[in-house]
Amino acid sequence: MKASSVRTLFASLRDELVPIVRAITSQPAADNSVLHKHYPETDQLAFGAEVVKQLGYDFNRGRIDKTHHPFMTKFSLGDVRITTRVKEDDFGDCLFSNMHEAGHAMYEQGIDMSYEGMPLGGGTSAGVHESQSRLWENIVGRSHGFWEYMYPSLQAKFPEQLNGVSLSTFYAAINKVEKSLIRTDADEVTYNLHVMLRFDFEVQLLEGSLSIRDLPEAWHERFEHDFGIVPPNDSDGVLQDVHWYAGVIGGSFQGYTLGNILSAQFYNSALKAHPEITDEIAQGKFSTLHGWLRENIYRHGSKFTAPEIVERASGSALTIEPYIDYLKTKYGALYTL
Repeated sequence: MKASSVRTLFASLRDELVPIVRAITSQPAADNSVLHKHYPETDQLAFGAEVVKQLGYDFNRGRIDKTHHPFMTKFSLGDVRITTRVKEDDFGDCLFSNMHEAGHAMYEQGIDMSYEGMPLGGGTSAGVHESQSRLWENIVGRSHGFWEYMYPSLQAKFPEQLNGVSLSTFYAAINKVEKSLIRTDADEVTYNLHVMLRFDFEVQLLEGSLSIRDLPEAWHERFEHDFGIVPPNDSDGVLQDVHWYAGVIGGSFQGYTLGNILSAQFYNSALKAHPEITDEIAQGKFSTLHGWLRENIYRHGSKFTAPEIVERASGSALTIEPYIDYLKTKYGALYTL
């Protein structure tokens, strides 16, 4: 995908997102203190593993281990592993990391086994891959229907922490929108602003209009402009992401926002084919959605390019409309926009 195409797409997305962010952050922030009680690590790991197993992650061909920065890794189509991290004072970090990485892993586990050992035996692009992690983490995992089913189990696992906490309170907490410093901790609505900032800086670095020595100061200025807050140091600013340490400038960050856009586009197409998916999620049934994704995306591996997969699965080229509709519908209800 050309940088010029990403620029055009991001400009349209930014025009839609900024008013939503401003409307929400001008209101009192949702109370998410319920997420910051003490949640023992062992119980968090057990609950998170059970959730991704129900979604469809195959433990016969994978496992979960701890790490500092969660990721999915594949040694073969029969060995696709995920990692997570645990903060005992932040319940959502472990669970949503699990669901995010399981989305990546289920994509790889769903590839046609006849592609094993071939260039075809992997996801077709960063954006399509990220669409799967975002779909399971956010569109499913942060939905009201998912927690209609899952919340009683969570309360049973953590009775002391969640006794007397209503589903609506918990749902508002996991979907809290606020301006924040760290991309990986950002909510659905503000997340893409973090990505656009990085994309713009990467283009400037590659074009030579910005030098690396000037990047920290540029970061602080842009962050204050976009978010209204100033990073207290570079570790919470320009140095926070692992991608640049790997020696790659360009080609990574925009995949996250492309994934967010595609997650809604794919989910919308799945609903058109199977309108019962929404009700099934509220009953803890994920096989119809998982099956549609496997049939239309996973099994093909890299047989088709990303634009071809998008066209085949959704019947149209990449578009921001389903994603914007999703955000406006969900957060319009949460924040009475």
